[in-house]
Amino acid sequence: MRQRLELVLKYFPQLTEDQILKFNELASQYRHWTSLIKVFPERNFETFYEHQVLHSLAIAKVISFPPGSTILDVGTGGGFPGIPLAILFPECNFTLIDSMHKRIIVVQSVIDSIALKNASAVHGKIEDYFEQFDFVVSRAVKEFPIFVGLVQKNFDFKLLSENLNGILYLKGGNFEDELANLDWQFKVYEISDFFMERYFQSKKIIYLTLA
Repeated sequence: MRQRLELVLKYFPQLTEDQILKFNELASQYRHWTSLIKVFPERNFETFYEHQVLHSLAIAKVISFPPGSTILDVGTGGGFPGIPLAILFPECNFTLIDSMHKRIIVVQSVIDSIALKNASAVHGKIEDYFEQFDFVVSRAVKEFPIFVGLVQKNFDFKLLSENLNGILYLKGGNFEDELANLDWQFKVYEISDFFMERYFQSKKIIYLTLA
């Protein structure tokens, strides 16, 4: 594997020994599960830390979640961006939801295997899930206005420090038309402003505040 943990340390040099250990264990956990149920195409492990882990951690360049805050990862798939963010923010609590049962089996197994105490996995559709959180994160599971409509019910509208409750949405390509008629305040961040790798040139984060 050419892309290793050094890529994460390049941009997050202050990781603790425990965080480094957890990030390091991720690749072997996902390689194991991919051999069983194809979580990722095998070729994707060449760029696992860049395309999966570092991409997820781009959210941390936009916001530092206050200790004690709760975060919902919607449509988590194999556990991204939720698992890397939970490692990075050990004083926050993460819930990762996905409608595909086999994905949630993988996610919960990875959480247990790396002893990630501040994360849990939920099998279900976001349409039927009504627990409330301070923040929602996701990696482009639907058109953005549709996604906003689905998760509004999942917010606990209290102000946390200087950070406003909201959605942090990883998305790529051209999506300006999706944002044209939104009534909420939002800002779009270029991930290439944070990470220099070519993969991130078209990747963005939408931060929509719901205060």
